[in-house]
Amino acid sequence: MSKEYTYRDAGVDIDEGERFIKLIGPVVKRTFRPEVLTGIGSFGSLFSLDTSKYIQPVLVSGTDGVGTKLKVAFKAGIHDTVGIDLVAMCVNDILTSGAEPLFFLDYFATGKLSAEDAAKVVEGIACGCEQAGAALVGGETAEMPGFYSEGEYDLSGFAVGVVERSAIVDGSTAADGDTIIGVASNGLHSNGYSLARKVYFEVMGMDVSTHVEDFGHTLGEELLRPTSIYVKPVLELLEKGINIKAMA
Repeated sequence: MSKEYTYRDAGVDIDEGERFIKLIGPVVKRTFRPEVLTGIGSFGSLFSLDTSKYIQPVLVSGTDGVGTKLKVAFKAGIHDTVGIDLVAMCVNDILTSGAEPLFFLDYFATGKLSAEDAAKVVEGIACGCEQAGAALVGGETAEMPGFYSEGEYDLSGFAVGVVERSAIVDGSTAADGDTIIGVASNGLHSNGYSLARKVYFEVMGMDVSTHVEDFGHTLGEELLRPTSIYVKPVLELLEKGINIKAMA
């Protein structure tokens, strides 16, 4: 075999990957907390937890994705909101235990990397991390030719938080007579999109560009409304001594 083959011949563009890293560097650093000890690109991310603030600190972890809401983003060509969704799905989960999010990591996988589109996704992730007070300490970008349809990608997120052991919220003290408070959603969040896509796109024959009078904007804009991140208001209540017995 006389010809030398490179990653580019196999469909992996290392130069595009390096350009992507340069684009997201300042965005990622924007999320850093004082406890972060490593910069972008380290094999492992170091985070120095100040244990002096706790008697018995308990770490709480969670992982999630955005599901088929991504299909709507692909249709609309909008990539800067699904990153917020990714963070929200993870930090809202660990928040139900009363945990303060500390740091976040993401996994971005695609068939052919577009530095610009991927950077928009990370911009959203950084925005979500800022809303949650979590540092975006690392991630993985996987370019896998032939694995995904053109222009598509998948996302996974991983969040770690901390809660005082005596302050863990687990529903064990909930009892008859307790007050249940329902918080209004700002939309579908990131659940139920397989059904929503079936109804809107297939049954009703609508498209992401369809203007919906009741919404005041397009269907795509409505469906891509970012998932609410409840971290700061809930932690404020807990810090004030409000006895929250359970969250879901």
